[in-house]
Amino acid sequence: MNASVTIVEGSRVTLHFSLALATGDLVDSNFAGKPATFIVGDGSLLPGFEEQLMGLASGEECDVVLAPEQAFGEINPRNVHNFPAAKFKSLIEDPMNPAEAGTIVSFQDPGGGDLPGVVTKLTKSTITVDFNHPLAGKTIAFRAKILSVIPPGTSAITIS
Repeated sequence: MNASVTIVEGSRVTLHFSLALATGDLVDSNFAGKPATFIVGDGSLLPGFEEQLMGLASGEECDVVLAPEQAFGEINPRNVHNFPAAKFKSLIEDPMNPAEAGTIVSFQDPGGGDLPGVVTKLTKSTITVDFNHPLAGKTIAFRAKILSVIPPGTSAITIS
């Protein structure tokens, strides 16, 4: 008798997934392409999404609607910053691609990584940049089909 392996912390999971807004607009999906593989708890998937997969086995599906705090978080007003426009003169006056509301700009965080933000407002004296995740504050429909689950600590699989 072969018991079904279910997803737990540390499992290696291969799946197809999709993310959609409450309006039904598709944000991301790999159902038509190559499946994704990750280890539960490695940070590849947000905790709210991982939580929905716990206990599922190969062949099972999940179709849930997640509130913002379970998905990409609420909008944090402290992540919206105003900067002097003079500091961004070259960006604002770029003849090929001038910054405007909706432009994504990237800053370097203290650790040396990229910190993207979206320009939300431009005036002669200030530029407002929102560093919240673009899906923050949004309800997300999450769908997943589990293709395989490998238990934690398994380094080789024998096929018989």
